[in-house]
Formats: sequence, C-alpha cells, structure tokens
Amino acid sequence: MDSACLDSGQRGGESGAAAVTVRVLSSADAHAAVPGLTDVLLDCVAGGASVSFMAPLDRATAEGFWSQVVAGVEQGERILLVAEDGEGVLGTVQLVVGQPPNQPHRADLSKMLVHRRARRRGVGAALMQAAEEAGRAAGKTLLVLDTASPEAERLYERAGWVKVGVIPNYALWPKGGFCDTTYFYKALG
Repeated sequence: MDSACLDSGQRGGESGAAAVTVRVLSSADAHAAVPGLTDVLLDCVAGGASVSFMAPLDRATAEGFWSQVVAGVEQGERILLVAEDGEGVLGTVQLVVGQPPNQPHRADLSKMLVHRRARRRGVGAALMQAAEEAGRAAGKTLLVLDTASPEAERLYERAGWVKVGVIPNYALWPKGGFCDTTYFYKALG
C-alpha cells in the first residue's frame, strides 16, 4: 500500500505547461497504458522512492508488476487512475477495493506515483482528489494509505487526511537502508 514519489500539489511557474487530465482506466485502457505506467514506476524508483522495489529496477519486472495490476482491474479488485498530458502518463494511483468480507466499506490507496518531470504541477493533488471521488463512486467510506515520503505527508495533510502514526524500519529504500512509514486515513463524506 505504498504511496510515495509525488509532487507537492503546488502549481509551478511554467507558463507553457500542457493541460493535465486525470481519468479512471478501463481494463482495455489499462493494458494500453502499461508502457507509460512502467516509465513512471522506473523513474520513481530511480529517484529513490520507497514503493516496494529495489534499485536498479528493470523494465521487465516493472511491466510484470503493471500486468498484475491490470489483472486486478479486470477482476474488479482495483481502480487504476492516471494523470496524463500531451507527452503521456505523468502519474498514477490505485484504489484496492477488493477487501475482506468484514471491510466492504474500505479501500487502500496504493502506488501514488508522479514522474519527476511532472513535479510541482498539482498532479499529486489532482490524483488524490480523483481517487477520493472514485472511492465514493465505488461505495467506499474509508480510505487508508501509507507513505515514506515527507513531501507526500504534506500533500495528504493538506487534502484532509488524518495521520495515524509512524512505524519505524518498515521497509527499505530502493538503494538499501531502512525507512519508516506513516499511515493515514480519510473518512469519505
């Protein structure tokens, strides 16, 4: 349920920046997006994000991960969102909606990733808002996430997420060494 490698949610000073759109992907769209999603994951891991993978991450492993995600979309267990501009996929986030029988009201926000070329353009904030809307549309009333990124923590707090606590030495950074993770939740109204 990692969520790192995202922008600050602030608009940059770029006057010619292409418009960014965020959308939920159908199964067919998810298959077609795998190359762009792979590029984003590779960039985030290369940039040091703790998102379940060690560096160096090879393309085949990253594509295999996205193939599993697409299978989850096909089975109705995941909702996959992307942020795109004229150059392609800038970022992504998932909602893991397939939960145990005693948790039908909950989803995990997972793999919040924004390519380094798209930082500070509001992509992370747009993905978060769209994920929350998708969660509501799926009948979820509670979202949960974790992050190892202080920048992500600030974004989540600005978006009204509640910090629960920190677990020390939860995972490894891509190049080694322990990192803590911070858990958040948001009740959807």
